[in-house]
Amino acid sequence: MKSGRFISFEGIDGAGKSTHIEALHERLRARGAVVLSTREPGGTPLAEQVRELMLHTPMDALTEALLVFAARRDHLRTVIEPALARGETVLCDRFTDATFAYQGHGRGFDLSVLAQLEQWVHRERQPDLTLWFDADPAVAAERRAAARAPDRFEAMDLAFFERARDGYRARMAASDGRIVRIDAGVDRAAVAAQISQLLEARGW
Repeated sequence: MKSGRFISFEGIDGAGKSTHIEALHERLRARGAVVLSTREPGGTPLAEQVRELMLHTPMDALTEALLVFAARRDHLRTVIEPALARGETVLCDRFTDATFAYQGHGRGFDLSVLAQLEQWVHRERQPDLTLWFDADPAVAAERRAAARAPDRFEAMDLAFFERARDGYRARMAASDGRIVRIDAGVDRAAVAAQISQLLEARGW
């Protein structure tokens, strides 16, 4: 059986990923694909419990990193890898790039430790494509404020999100084409057009 496709969606809080994940899910499904949408941290009962802890319980960056990689291990083993083996398309709201951006660059944690955890937990498994929704942190903050009460990460200051944005930029530079920047500072239709053009260029 043909292996499925793994597409991750990345960006700082307020960049606008969620709306476009839902839209792409429906678009691919309408074309006959079997699509699984999931998220990180989360995606399994165990990982969702970890998500609640991370979003609402104060902890240091090492604890965050260990928890998120433990949740990722369970998510990969029980949800993502089986779906890909069945030939499904997996759309994931965040994956390991977020850990490097948030815990690594945003929180200033040792990137070499994160790289070792990445190697232990999922070795060569990376998304086939990562869409990085790049938005100015000030614009993203306005969107978050208009949408919901902040969790522990969303309440971070602009400097944190600037560092996280730099982290995504660094991951893209090292990704050998896997990560593609989407200009998320424009209106929703323009963002959707960028995604459509990208996928059509790849024959997806």
